[in-house]
Amino acid sequence: MVDLECLKAHVFDVVGALRAVRDELGPGLNEYCYQEGFAIELERMGIPFERERTFHPTYKGVAMSAAYRLDFLCKGDIVVECKAVPELNATLRAQLFNYMRLLKTPCGIIVNFYPKFYKLERYFFDSETRELLTVEGNPMW
Repeated sequence: MVDLECLKAHVFDVVGALRAVRDELGPGLNEYCYQEGFAIELERMGIPFERERTFHPTYKGVAMSAAYRLDFLCKGDIVVECKAVPELNATLRAQLFNYMRLLKTPCGIIVNFYPKFYKLERYFFDSETRELLTVEGNPMW
């Protein structure tokens, strides 16, 4: 069973970096401006990350030719997807969930910088049960 309190603490500084970017840049810019600001803030805070990481899913241990590219992988196990859209929807969340599941990462964050009050959602993946959990510990499916 995943330790949600430990995972919440693990993502705390990454969430802080996202907040700092939004506080500095405000609403209404495009996604790439926020991504660049986030990369600068992660470097400033000394948080290790990979930007636009490409990966190939596997089938029964064999790498497939299909490729995906996530916005950020922070600390080696936190997937971060940055959006600048009028509203987050199930399709955008599914993108994050699939990345988490395929990479078996325990933490995922989707942030929408577009609205007046930005929206940030944290999710957790329990690799034992293969369940995606909300920050409250409720299963997503």
